[in-house]
Amino acid sequence: MNTVDRLSVLKTYKLYVGGKFPRSESGRVYEVTDSKGTWLANAPLASRKDARDAVVAARKAFGGWSGATAYNRGQILYRVAEMLEGRRDQFTAEVAAAEGLSKAKAAAQVDAAIDRWVWYAGWSDKVAQIAGSANPVAGPYFNLSSPEPTGVVAVLAPQDSSFLGLVSVIAPAIVTGNTVVVAAAESTPLPALSLAEVLATSDLPGGVVNILSGRTAELGAPLAAHQDVNALDLAGADAELATELEKAAADNLKRVLRPAAVNWTADPGTSRLLGFLETKTVWHPMGV
Repeated sequence: MNTVDRLSVLKTYKLYVGGKFPRSESGRVYEVTDSKGTWLANAPLASRKDARDAVVAARKAFGGWSGATAYNRGQILYRVAEMLEGRRDQFTAEVAAAEGLSKAKAAAQVDAAIDRWVWYAGWSDKVAQIAGSANPVAGPYFNLSSPEPTGVVAVLAPQDSSFLGLVSVIAPAIVTGNTVVVAAAESTPLPALSLAEVLATSDLPGGVVNILSGRTAELGAPLAAHQDVNALDLAGADAELATELEKAAADNLKRVLRPAAVNWTADPGTSRLLGFLETKTVWHPMGV
């Protein structure tokens, strides 16, 4: 019996917007290669219209997600970690190809990313303890400050860490109740697009995380200028692009987190966790 070579079934990557997997409305794609220049896949080249659609989806999801209990949000992030654990081999292969790492080093990156989901899940019902307070005031009042999510956050994912860095910017934004529109790393978007499949089959409501692939500058411009985007995380922008987007963001007073050199494997601390929170202070008479 002759052995017949079979053609492999190539994966079609799509955007992730509002819990669904559309192709770019522009119909465009671009080639994604590994660290040696070998073709891996065609990724959708998202347009300005795709970015606007993603913002609409994020805004629609914001009310339900920010209104969920902190405990529930933590459970959902933990569920994402559970599902990633089951697809560890797939993500290890994708990270290895994207970043030119050995299988062992890629596996370490994936393990760290899974652990980071768990770490941020644990913060969901604790962040109020470090970001809120009962304030001493001179008068018969209760004066309480509590953190609330900023709203829709546009995130330019790190260019140097296709999966661990990606998780490190998404998880802290959503665990506190924000919704996000993410522009994946331009040259290594495949781990991000695969993460979308995990998010879609977890308990995460559609629209909480929206993932676009394409040119970072092309997607960053409409997101920075969008009047319904409340904050920007510029982790994946170079200095020149960051300055340009920061100027555009000033039009509606967006919160902006400037890019900085980050060791994504290090303890993330709480800076990103607190970066997209507002503080609400309430005065209430004691009744005495």
